[in-house]
Amino acid sequence: MSSLPLLDLPSDEASAADAKLRRIARKFRAVMEELGLDLSDPHLEGTDLRVARAYRELFAGLSDGAEPALRSFPNTEQYAAMVTVMDIPFYSLCAHHFLPFFGSAHIAYLPGKRLLGLSKLARVVEYCARRPQVQERLTEQIADLLDRRLHPAGVMVVVQARHFCIEMRGVSRVGMITTTSAARGALKEERRRREFLTLLRGDTGVATSIEHGSE
Repeated sequence: MSSLPLLDLPSDEASAADAKLRRIARKFRAVMEELGLDLSDPHLEGTDLRVARAYRELFAGLSDGAEPALRSFPNTEQYAAMVTVMDIPFYSLCAHHFLPFFGSAHIAYLPGKRLLGLSKLARVVEYCARRPQVQERLTEQIADLLDRRLHPAGVMVVVQARHFCIEMRGVSRVGMITTTSAARGALKEERRRREFLTLLRGDTGVATSIEHGSE
């Protein structure tokens, strides 16, 4: 088995991370053997190590200290209108089959005492997506993290995604979109909720079931 390069970490941490990658690679090699794959195939050489590295990246949100620092700013002008960021792309792995699901998250929040740098919303989505997930939980985790860390007057998250566990297996229906939503605080109110969904519908044609309260 070819050697792994040292990671860009302090020596003790790099050694532990390197050893963990090797263990994952060995276990995945055993899976490949159980599947009856020809491991002498040159295209499979090093696949076990590549999968281990890929899992390290795809599950980075599980690492200690991975939760992003959310730098915020005082809301000195007492801005109270809705702040929205649409079409934040994400990629995750379905916890049920370890197959990819991917799509876009749409976030709105009503500022409280502080405002958040807009790029940090994308970091929150990525952090929550980088682990084995189900879409419903992903949506709730994004809303919970923003509510806990930012203390806004309200927050709402809508996630739309395609799932390869639907498209590649089972019913094998390509292009199906699943939509989930979560709301906290003032954005649970019908008027505020409808305001965000009106903006979202114009951008994405999001399913009207959310507007009728089905989350």
